[in-house]
Amino acid sequence: MVKKRLAALFSHINRRMIKFLIALALLAYVASVWGNFVSMRSLQEEGEQKVERKIEEALAPLKEKIKEIETSISQKYPPVKFLSEKDRKRILITGGAGFVGSHLADKLMMDGHEVTVVDNFFTGRKRNVEHWIGHENFELINHDVVEPLYIEGLAKRVGARLLLASTSEVYGDPEVHPQREDYWGHVNPIGPRACYDEGKRVAETMCYAYMKQEGVEVRVARIFNTFGPRMHMNDGRVVSNFILQALQGESLTVYGSGSQTRSFQYVSDLVNGLVVLMNNNVSSPVNVGNPEEHTILEFAKLIRGLVGSKSDILSLPEAQDDPQRRNPDIRKAKMMLGWEPVVPLEEGLNKTIDYFRKELEYQANNQYIPKPKPAKTKKSRLRHA
Repeated sequence: MVKKRLAALFSHINRRMIKFLIALALLAYVASVWGNFVSMRSLQEEGEQKVERKIEEALAPLKEKIKEIETSISQKYPPVKFLSEKDRKRILITGGAGFVGSHLADKLMMDGHEVTVVDNFFTGRKRNVEHWIGHENFELINHDVVEPLYIEGLAKRVGARLLLASTSEVYGDPEVHPQREDYWGHVNPIGPRACYDEGKRVAETMCYAYMKQEGVEVRVARIFNTFGPRMHMNDGRVVSNFILQALQGESLTVYGSGSQTRSFQYVSDLVNGLVVLMNNNVSSPVNVGNPEEHTILEFAKLIRGLVGSKSDILSLPEAQDDPQRRNPDIRKAKMMLGWEPVVPLEEGLNKTIDYFRKELEYQANNQYIPKPKPAKTKKSRLRHA
């Protein structure tokens, strides 16, 4: 009996021992697995940290560059005046990336208006208006007006005022001096200058016909020779030609005797005149120019001296229909607009020469050196425009 009880006891003890050993084995297994897991997790985390550190090291200079770009972009806009909703105008400028158009856009933006520029960049450049891109008051549209925008219809629909940038060329080779707005001009309708001269005359005609027919407010500025920064270097105009020739040590080309006269205004004077004209009730054409008259030969010598060039002056045959005298009568602008030019000729020329110098450096760094337009025969476009 005792043996049986002892056997049963040992059997019970063995079963408990086996269970204990099994439990202990399971615990050891779990501990082993957990240890491996923790170890693997630790290695994984350490690896992830290393990867993160590598990524941070790689991204650090990029983040710094982004900060620099954000800083440079965020406040490169010129100062803009705040206007209330009722005072702020929405203004569309066709050709607004060009020489005069971009300066007009600057003026209107800084005055606090909303400006939309439309340009096909044929002679205009995005560089002329890039300092406004991204501003909430500015919009740039790449568009060619060969696909009509119907500006006159837009002006009628929204009740806008239409400003036409006309030209002193409507006077042709004038027989009246200085030229008043009531002078009808002396234009050869089939000469080499006719397309431009007559085109502007027709544009004035169409604007005033539309004003009478549809009641749209029209302003017409007859713009005389204008110069300043952002002029196209190869536009063939007398100012850009002379400056470019003098800076590059080439002969300054004068057509004919050089006794023809022109009047030159700095671009800021023109822009101020255009803005004043837009804001006033003057429905007939207005001359916007500088009444200070210079011969082409005098002008060539002046630019050569300001540049410090030793270029000679080369006389070429006179161009057909070249106006012999060109000088605006600006009494109307003075009396009705209170406007007249204020920038001295030499001051404006020095700013323009400095701009051309920088442009030549820029073009040289980009492996392109512009050259003045070559001399042309009488059948070609006039150079003293």
